[in-house]
Amino acid sequence: MGETLALNNEMIAVLAVLAFTIFLFVSEIVRVDVAAVLVMVLLGVTGMVSGEQLFTGFSSNAVISIIAVMIIGAGLDKAGIMTKVAAFILRVGGTTEKRIIPVISGTVGFISSFMQNVGAAALFLPVVARISARTQIPMSRLLMPMGFCAILGGTMTMIGSSPLILLNDLILTSNKSLPAGVEAMKTFDLFDVSPIGFAMITTGIVYFVVAGRFVLPAHGGEQLDKGNTMDYFKRVYGIEGDLFELFVPAESAIVGKSSEEFEKLSGSPFLLAYNDGTQTIIAPPADIVLVARGHLAVLGSHNKVKQFAEAHGLELRDQLDVFGEALAHTRSGIAEVVIPARSELIGKQIRELRMRKTYGTNILTVYRGGETIRENIRELTLKGGDTLVVHCTWQDLAAMDKNPDFVVASDYKHEEFRSSKASFAVGGLVLALSLIMFTDLKLSVALMAGAMTMVLGGVLKMDEAYRAVSWISVFLLASLIPLGLAFESSGAARWVAQSVLMLLGDVPTWVLQLAIAALATFFTLVMSNVGATVLLVPLAVNIAIGAGADPRIFALTVALATSNSFFIPTHQVNALIMGPAGYRNADFMRAGGVMTILFLIVLMVMLNIVF
Repeated sequence: MGETLALNNEMIAVLAVLAFTIFLFVSEIVRVDVAAVLVMVLLGVTGMVSGEQLFTGFSSNAVISIIAVMIIGAGLDKAGIMTKVAAFILRVGGTTEKRIIPVISGTVGFISSFMQNVGAAALFLPVVARISARTQIPMSRLLMPMGFCAILGGTMTMIGSSPLILLNDLILTSNKSLPAGVEAMKTFDLFDVSPIGFAMITTGIVYFVVAGRFVLPAHGGEQLDKGNTMDYFKRVYGIEGDLFELFVPAESAIVGKSSEEFEKLSGSPFLLAYNDGTQTIIAPPADIVLVARGHLAVLGSHNKVKQFAEAHGLELRDQLDVFGEALAHTRSGIAEVVIPARSELIGKQIRELRMRKTYGTNILTVYRGGETIRENIRELTLKGGDTLVVHCTWQDLAAMDKNPDFVVASDYKHEEFRSSKASFAVGGLVLALSLIMFTDLKLSVALMAGAMTMVLGGVLKMDEAYRAVSWISVFLLASLIPLGLAFESSGAARWVAQSVLMLLGDVPTWVLQLAIAALATFFTLVMSNVGATVLLVPLAVNIAIGAGADPRIFALTVALATSNSFFIPTHQVNALIMGPAGYRNADFMRAGGVMTILFLIVLMVMLNIVF
């Protein structure tokens, strides 16, 4: 197993800094990125890492890759591509947590088996945000299952993670120094590890579906704002209920009626949108004729909408399918618009203004002089100071905001989609993946080429690209890289590995294998998974030979176990999702602790079954 290292002062100093780092992460005395920068500065001040190497993390392949995939993900989102993916997942997964988690997590796990897991997680970050907004499920309940399965997906193929990509090279290197009489190890084919990876992803999904309500936090999420907003409109204007979708069968009594006639029917809910089978019209004009097999989006209480549907032969759908994306509160909602004293609309009837056709706006109520007016709104003559409570897309509301005849009194987030740039967005992604798969370029270069394609193609403006980057994630990872360097170069990592293994003594082969997996798990939490793999694979090969075990399988154990990074947010994927979901270190410890143990159990069982 090679010469045993003696503990020296340099190793003790590095181990002390490592313990201090873990203490900062666990105690949360300071924010996680602040803790990481503090440790980096400490390494530089004490001279444990040279000034030339101290800041190399900020230009490292991993950090630049993360910046690039965040920009690529933002570009795909801006082009409207990820919204279509979100709509598809909602159609398949519905709106319940137990159905959405398997669909999202399974999809991300599959994608991450063919690309870097942080890339897959970054691409789906805006998808999860949209699904969270639409279903009112906090992002903190969805992002961790997605992130964990993105990491697990890296075990599906030999190109799914950096350690597995590196493994065959390390095996070939180890073959050159094998003792006489020991057969050279064979390298692994692309799908040799797929059964193990499939079992890992399945375990992760089942874990969160079964135990998610106990281990997943329910904090942090802008979706809570919508509930407060609806409470406000209910309290002030008496508007209540939710959005519902109605299907119009051929035999329905409303077939052939105009939208205006529909709204005059007794007990009719607010008609917000209409789809005739070919297109969706937000705020359908009064003269739109309702046809068979069309769809209506309405606002009202569930009981009222249900009674109306039964009375007029309509089918009430369980969820928004046709209108799911168009009426997501990230794209549309209720707002207050005031008629200013100098508006040219004063003295005109609302009917004359054709608000739906001209401004794409549904007027739900009008508030005047302390009175809320709901009946015969079309016949109402506008006065200065009238407050129109409207439902419309944020894009249409932004246009009204620029019109001097209106004053938009509600806060809203106008999100501009550039669907005309979808080809550039897809092209940037395809370019990045092609460069990764078919060239020898570094991952960071390939991904940055895709990111710049989106910027040059007009998918994103450069300022938007800057805003797309989670700088907390960047500083966290870049600042921890010097710690991994010091841990490895000082010999402290090798000393820890040898000391633990020497304590085991003469034990069964599977115990040695489990110890190696546990060591790899520990190392990947405090240093890069690539560094842990480089350090432990040669050691694992020597241990296996000494114990009479298969060194090839011991080497694979290390490469797979370095994906067991769930306990603290030092993995790139965990760092990526930490900010958007508002996770704390304690959240990862609670959910990730169980996942870590499950990973080791499944890994040991599947390795011995498959190999």
